[in-house]
Amino acid sequence: MTREEVFAGLKEVIGVIRPQTDLAGVDFDTELVRQLGIDSLSMLLLSLAVEEKFQMHFPDGAPAPTTVGEVCDAVIKAL
Repeated sequence: MTREEVFAGLKEVIGVIRPQTDLAGVDFDTELVRQLGIDSLSMLLLSLAVEEKFQMHFPDGAPAPTTVGEVCDAVIKAL
């Protein structure tokens, strides 16, 4: 799976978790907390939804991603 394919799927998940988000402005450098307003509960929901969508599991103890691109890279690494 390419980074762009993961990115497209991640944008779908973000649209569900944060429906008020303008997805047209989301790119690999978009910051989850500062720019998307993802709080701790939303981060948990995002993680669970991404794991389900891509049929993967984020490793325990891994540092939390801070950007959309870091989430994409973590998904690719876990696949």
